[in-house]
Amino acid sequence: MNLLSLPQRLGASYVMIIGTAGTVAVLISVLAMGVGFARTVAGAGRADRVIIVSAGAVNEATSSISREEVTRIVTAPGIKRDASGAPIADAGLMVQFQVSRKSNHKPVSVALRGTGKSLVTLRPEIQIFEGRRFRPGLHEIIVGRTAQAQYQGLEVGSHVAFAGGDWSVVGIFRSVGTSSLDSGAMADAETLMTAYHHNWFNSVTALLDGPAALDQLKGALAADVALHVEAQRESEYLASESRGLNAVLKFIGYFVGGMMAVGAVFSALNTMYGAVSSRSVEIATLRAVGFGAGAVVISVLAEALMLAIVGAIIGSLLAWLLFDGHVASLGAGGGGTQIAFALAVTPGLVALGIIWAFVVGSIGGLLPAFRAARMPVAKVLMSVAR
Repeated sequence: MNLLSLPQRLGASYVMIIGTAGTVAVLISVLAMGVGFARTVAGAGRADRVIIVSAGAVNEATSSISREEVTRIVTAPGIKRDASGAPIADAGLMVQFQVSRKSNHKPVSVALRGTGKSLVTLRPEIQIFEGRRFRPGLHEIIVGRTAQAQYQGLEVGSHVAFAGGDWSVVGIFRSVGTSSLDSGAMADAETLMTAYHHNWFNSVTALLDGPAALDQLKGALAADVALHVEAQRESEYLASESRGLNAVLKFIGYFVGGMMAVGAVFSALNTMYGAVSSRSVEIATLRAVGFGAGAVVISVLAEALMLAIVGAIIGSLLAWLLFDGHVASLGAGGGGTQIAFALAVTPGLVALGIIWAFVVGSIGGLLPAFRAARMPVAKVLMSVAR
């Protein structure tokens, strides 16, 4: 009977559905930013790689490791070696250069990572799909596919002006899967150090020799009194890097979603109070023919939940259509460099949106349901008879 009488209350029902849909869509879209960002940052890490930074460094960009320390680190036990016996490890340098967005021409900072001769074996997931790799000793860079798509002047053959003069873009690379590396560029570390007048590296990245190699490496580094460095699995290090921003995005999502949910609750209350008022004779008649107060409560509450769930489905669909896969960028890298990532609307976020709507519908329908259950049957029916 609730469903049959819905066409008489379409306007109020639409208000509740739209309010719930907006709440769920906003909640999911903001949280999708956090999911997409975490996936992109974590995608650059592997469990069989280790990153070594100076002790106490906030992130890789604030770390400082001397050449002498690099030599001691790469010869430590636990690091995998190639067929020639050379350690599969590279000392890295993190700098940045300015480019402009294609969308609004605003200047942004892009991360430029200096790498060494072990790049191919150390990061096999990086593939050149246009142009070629940079050559050591020359002012050449390769650019990630995401950076090339987002920013101006990064096509193969372009020239970028920063430290040491013009640098040529000689290749575009992409990572297998999602990776924050695709938001930046790479060049020869030694050439970058000369151009920027640095005499230190920011980090050392190496392949581990086996499952127990990390503990072995940590023990050797800790035993060397000349070293003040920390080693961590690359996957764990990058996950911790994204944790802070992800927490902020979650807070924003829940805060904004919570504020909108309050409005949706009031919308649900108005809708359901109006439904109870317009159905007062019907409800009183049902009570008179034997339906109990519990049945009436369940009836009204079920209607509120149904409208809320419909709103949640519409809101989830809108979030998926408008935001899933949409590329955004945040100044979240070391030194405020941009990291571009695709928003990800996951089944977990959709389930969360439905739960959110279920709570809104429950709160918005409960009070009107109790009012309907306490409605004086005789008084309502006598007013109709008059």
